[in-house]
Amino acid sequence: MPYRPVQPPGHPKLAVALDATPLLGTRTGVGQFCAMSLQYLAERDDLDVGAFAVSWRRRNGLGGQLPAGVRTLGRPMPARPLHRSWATWAFPPVEAFIGTTDVVHGTNFVVPPAWRAAMVVTVHDLTPLHFPQMCQPATLVFPRLVRRAVHRGAWVHTPSEFVAEEVVRLLGAPPERVRAVHLGVTTPPAAAGPDGRWRRLLPEWATSYVLALGTVEPRKGLPSLVRAFGKVAGAHPSTALVIAGPDGWGAGELAGAIEACPARARVVRLGWVSDSDRDALLLGATLLAYPSVYEGFGLPPLEAMAAGTPVVATSCGALEEVLGDSAVLVRPGDVGALAEAIDGLLAGERDRTALAERGKLRAQGYTWQACAQGLADLYRDAAGTR
Repeated sequence: MPYRPVQPPGHPKLAVALDATPLLGTRTGVGQFCAMSLQYLAERDDLDVGAFAVSWRRRNGLGGQLPAGVRTLGRPMPARPLHRSWATWAFPPVEAFIGTTDVVHGTNFVVPPAWRAAMVVTVHDLTPLHFPQMCQPATLVFPRLVRRAVHRGAWVHTPSEFVAEEVVRLLGAPPERVRAVHLGVTTPPAAAGPDGRWRRLLPEWATSYVLALGTVEPRKGLPSLVRAFGKVAGAHPSTALVIAGPDGWGAGELAGAIEACPARARVVRLGWVSDSDRDALLLGATLLAYPSVYEGFGLPPLEAMAAGTPVVATSCGALEEVLGDSAVLVRPGDVGALAEAIDGLLAGERDRTALAERGKLRAQGYTWQACAQGLADLYRDAAGTR
C-alpha cells in the first residue's frame, strides 16, 4: 500500500502547485525528480497537489504525464514572453493562470512570481557560475533568475547540502530560506536483470560492459571516459563501453573522442533508452562510470548502487556527499586514475562484490518518501511566512 501520512487534527490541507514542464519531452534527471516528487506528494493526506506547465507548444501534453491524484492546473502559459517578463517584473502573477494556491514550486530553477502564494524554487546545481562554457545561453540566466526569486521572498530547495551552501555563498540567499532535501532512488525490478534484456541491446561479442548513463553534455565528462576505456580495453577484450542517453549539446567532442579511441569499435552508443531498457542496463552492467566535472546530486550512480552495480565516479560537487565510501572516487579529468579504477574493478570480482554491497546499503537511505516528507515540511514553513 502507498505510504499515507496521517494528517494532524485541525491541520488543513496545503494546496501546492508544481511546475511539471520537465515532464514534457525527453525525460531527464530533472524530469525524474519532478515525476517522483509529484507521485509521492500526491500520496500524502496533508497536501492538495496540482501541476502546471509553462509551454504553449506542448500545452495539451501534460495531462497524460501526471501521476494519479495530481490535478492539472490553469490555462496555457506561453514560455518565452512569460520568462522575459518574470526576469524583470513580478507580473503577471502565477495566480492569473492557475488560480489560488498556498505554495507554488518551480522545479527547475524558475519559479513564477506570486502575489499571495509562497514561492519555492529548486536549484539543482550552479554549473552556469562555475563552468559557463559548458552551458547553453538559456541556462546561463538561471543564477540571475534565482537571485530575483530570492529577492521576491522565495525559498530555495536544493538536492544536496553542497548546493545549499553554494546558493547561500554565491547567490546571497538567506540560510534560513535554503533547504537541502535529498532526492530518492527507485530500485530497478529484478525481472530486467543481468541475464535478461540487456543482451539484445549490445553486440553478440560483448559479454560484459561498462555503462555510462545520462544526457550527453560537456559537464558529464564522457570524452575522458572514452579515453580511459581506450587505455584498458586491450586487457578486457569482451568488454564494451556502453553510453546510453540522449544528445543534449556538445556531442561533437564525444564523437571525436570515440573516433580517436583505439577501441572505438567497442564503444556502443545507444542514445535514449526506455525505462525498462534503462533498468536492464543498470542491472546487467559490470560497473557504472560517472566521470562528471561538476554535479549537484548524482542520480545515475545512486540508481546503479540500488541495482547492485559497483560505481566509479569523480569526487566533484555533491558526489562525495551522496555516494560516500560506497563508490570508487577519482579526481575529475584524471584519465589515468579513471582508467586504473575501471581496470581494477573489471579484473577484481571480489572488489566488485564488496563495493556493490556497500552501494546497496547506501542507496537504501535515499527514498522518494523521505524526499516528499522534506518537501512537504519546506512547503509548510514557506507558507507560514506569507
